[in-house]
Amino acid sequence: MFQASEPARVTVGSVTFEPGAPTNWHTQTLVVTVGVGRGQRRDGPVEDIRPGDVVWIAPGEKHWHSAAPSTSMTHIAIQERQDGSVGAGAG
Repeated sequence: MFQASEPARVTVGSVTFEPGAPTNWHTQTLVVTVGVGRGQRRDGPVEDIRPGDVVWIAPGEKHWHSAAPSTSMTHIAIQERQDGSVGAGAG
């Protein structure tokens, strides 16, 4: 959706997942807008996420999320750039 100019570090995107499509482990804040998804924080339970849910992931806390097995899911992703990277990373 947009990437703020320096010195700001925020980027915002709208992301749609097909049913069951997952992400890798990463950090960000997301706002679910359509459909039903699932997410998990490292070492936590898998949780359902629905429209209107705001999932805030603390800096350095890894999580993954996906669409539920039978429905797509769209969310707005809010991330900060740091050292040229935008919240991504496996691990």
